[in-house]
Order: sequence, then structure tokens, then C-alpha cells
Amino acid sequence: MHIRTASMSDLVALTAIEAACFPAAEAATEQDFAKRLAVYPDHFWLLEQDGEIVSFVNGMVTDEADLRDEMYTDASLHDPNGAWQMIFGVNTLPKYRRQGFAEQVLRRVIADAKAQGRKGCVLTCKEQLVHYYGKLGFENEGMSGSTHGGVVWYAMRLTF
Repeated sequence: MHIRTASMSDLVALTAIEAACFPAAEAATEQDFAKRLAVYPDHFWLLEQDGEIVSFVNGMVTDEADLRDEMYTDASLHDPNGAWQMIFGVNTLPKYRRQGFAEQVLRRVIADAKAQGRKGCVLTCKEQLVHYYGKLGFENEGMSGSTHGGVVWYAMRLTF
């Protein structure tokens, strides 16, 4: 296994993995990923096994303390010197789930964010995943204001 950052050449694979992991209303599109990769490819962490991307995490950096829906579509909001690492998606191909891949990638994101001097990491998740992120040190701040995909999201924060 190997964790690396992304490049534009990963666009098609990342889009396919996202589509396998999220319902269409919640999934980032190829256009969304292209915008993100053009601005912050180093904030995509990809776990490869035998040359195949099996899990990835992506998100932007900002001084804003809370993740807003606009951040998903407006890559220009990324501030490389920002205080908070936002996490937009934690993706693992279904056939590779429950093998610890997502946790490995998340631990790398956390370590990198610490090394970069961030205040912490922020994500939103569905209620059934609150406990999972809690095991990694994220604290549940309650329901977020997000309307992304038309579902209820919980704000989770890991402060260093």
C-alpha cells in the first residue's frame, strides 16, 4: 500500500470511485474534481494497492472554522495558508471496505495537517458515521447547516 497526492491524471479514477461511494445527489462530479485538482492537488490523499486507487480523501484549506456547501464547488475558496483542513469526502471502493484503508488515509491527512501547522480538521458526516469519526478524535458539534444532497449532516471537528 502506498499513499500519495493526486494529479489531474487521476481525474477519471477519482470520479468513478466517488460515484461508487456516494449517491448521485451527494457525489462530486468530474467537473468538481477538475476544479479542485487544478487548485489543490496536494490536498487529495490517495491510497493505492497494487497500482489501483482503492481509497481517497480530499478537501480544501481555509481560515473559516466551519465547512460550508459553497466550498464543495468553489475551489477558489482554498487558502493554502488557512488554519483548517476541510475534508469533503472519505471514499473507499465498496470491495475494499472494512479493511482499515479509510482510517489509514485519514490518519495521514491528520498527520499532514498537523505538520502544516493547521488548527485541525473539519468534516461533515451522516449520523451513522459520527461514532466512526469519534474514534479518530473528531468531536460531534451537532447537525450542520449543510443541505448538500438533501440529507442531514453532522459537523465533526478534530482540534490539534
